[in-house]
Amino acid sequence: MQPELEQLLILQDRDQKIKRIRNEIRTVPQQRAQLEAQLAATAAGLEALKLKARQVEVEKKNLELDAGTRRESINRLKTQQYETRKNEEFRAMGNEIERYEKEIRGIEDQELELMEQAEKLKGEVAVEEKSAAGARDSVARQVTDLEAKAAALQARLEELNADRATIASTIDEDVLSRFERLFASKGDAAVVALEHEVCTGCHMKITTQTAHRVKNGREIVSCEQCGRILYWSD
Repeated sequence: MQPELEQLLILQDRDQKIKRIRNEIRTVPQQRAQLEAQLAATAAGLEALKLKARQVEVEKKNLELDAGTRRESINRLKTQQYETRKNEEFRAMGNEIERYEKEIRGIEDQELELMEQAEKLKGEVAVEEKSAAGARDSVARQVTDLEAKAAALQARLEELNADRATIASTIDEDVLSRFERLFASKGDAAVVALEHEVCTGCHMKITTQTAHRVKNGREIVSCEQCGRILYWSD
């Protein structure tokens, strides 16, 4: 194989690795954003649960106030009953007292239900707080690992770029320019093998004459169909 062609294959290997690492580095911010979104969702879930618990407590206090107001009304009516001398007024006040007492029983039933809800929510909040703490620790570890990975990838990228520059300096400028245009346009395969007179890049058959030129290895030969640089595969 022509030495320059060997250098092109090495250069292609470096470019392929550089491309993969750059792609990995580009995913790091997205991965971090996903971790932060996961943490935010956990925090939002916990806050929603706490808000629900606070709302239940507010409802309980409002019911307590309602019940207290009705008890005060009952006490006032009972006092008025002792002061009135009219049977009709006495009975009317008695009916009012019964109504308030019935309402108080209904309020107490609601209070009982809210107490049960509050107790249940208290347990759920405790579980969610523990889960949120675990999630925070887990995300912190993953972010640290992600940062270490990004630093390692960046260091490896710099090494590969330096190595690539050294290799590229040994290749003819016209050939290098041709290779770089092909690499950019064809994805990551500018130099491909020729197998049974078929280009492994575009999978098209080339002429016998072109195949002989590739096999001789004395020049840089391109596929007649896709333009990729070819090398003979034994």
